[in-house]
Amino acid sequence: QVHLLESGGGSVQAGGSLRLSCVTSGSRYCMGWFRQAPGKEREGVAFIGISDTTTYTGSVKGRFTISRDNAKNTLYLQMNDMQHEDTAMYYCAIARKNQFACMVGEEEYAYWGQGTQVTVSS
Repeated sequence: QVHLLESGGGSVQAGGSLRLSCVTSGSRYCMGWFRQAPGKEREGVAFIGISDTTTYTGSVKGRFTISRDNAKNTLYLQMNDMQHEDTAMYYCAIARKNQFACMVGEEEYAYWGQGTQVTVSS
């Protein structure tokens, strides 16, 4: 059974930084970070593949960095220059199957953490 546990969320002022962590029970499939703001649909943010190839979506490009430490079974999301629009519940997820290139749709991800709240004040 696959388990994921996020941590590192909190409150930060605009322009600040946070680092999210997600400890897993171990996977070499694509892993990703999603977020859901109040009243909005969940959206993919950043993804990392088996060969550490990364994909970023939307406005986080250049500000967020996803990485993984396979020895620690931990996924990270370094968030810099944070903006009010980054306020959301952040979830880590593991793909349901091996992918050549990580897909960004949530339907491709079968295992989810419980989420960690990130709040950015302007």
